[in-house]
Amino acid sequence: MNETTASDALTVMVVEDEPKLGQLLVDYLRVAGYQTEWIADGEAVVPRVREAEPALILLDIMLPGLDGLSICRELRTFSSVPIVMVTARVEEVDRLLGLDIGADDYICKPFSPREVIARVKAILRRVRRGDALPAEPALVIDEVRCEARFQSQLLDLTQAEFRLLKTLASAPGRVFSRDQLLDQLYDDYRVVTDRTVDSHIKNLRRKLEHVCSDCEAIRSVYGVGYKLVVQTSDGRP
Repeated sequence: MNETTASDALTVMVVEDEPKLGQLLVDYLRVAGYQTEWIADGEAVVPRVREAEPALILLDIMLPGLDGLSICRELRTFSSVPIVMVTARVEEVDRLLGLDIGADDYICKPFSPREVIARVKAILRRVRRGDALPAEPALVIDEVRCEARFQSQLLDLTQAEFRLLKTLASAPGRVFSRDQLLDQLYDDYRVVTDRTVDSHIKNLRRKLEHVCSDCEAIRSVYGVGYKLVVQTSDGRP
């Protein structure tokens, strides 16, 4: 099944066997100005990519014929096309955290189609700039000075924001639950709710985006928590 826009638009391949979701993604991608190719059978993906490589692939994990993880591994034997994995199973998150299967990003269902479009645009911008997709701007945490620098710029953080960022930076790629992050925020045993974490995350994102508007340094994992997705350093020489 194919849907296209202008002939000079980039093509995004949607690999999804759920008709309603596949059509939804196709519709949003078309509105965003992309050509689309929609494939529902996992066995058809690799031959099609060999024939006509798209600009990016949205690849569901659970597919008939051949699952998304196997497809991704096979594609990486001959192609560097950006791949965004899509999963409805939270337990799959741990397998994807390191993205060691060769994917560039992942999204958990249910998701907002607008979020998917934002991810697609961000990845394709990096490709156009010639950036290596897995590489991200460096975040430097200096615990001695209680300072954090992002892309060499000093961040103006509150004590709580610094503690939260330090916790996330202690294990880049690991998903921390709100409860785990709450445990690190304050040492005076004040009564707070998990919405406190959301508020601090919002402020942290704003400050990081002020340095780099295209960099998604802190990512939400639906139903789980938050993770840091940038390279880090402890600030020591």
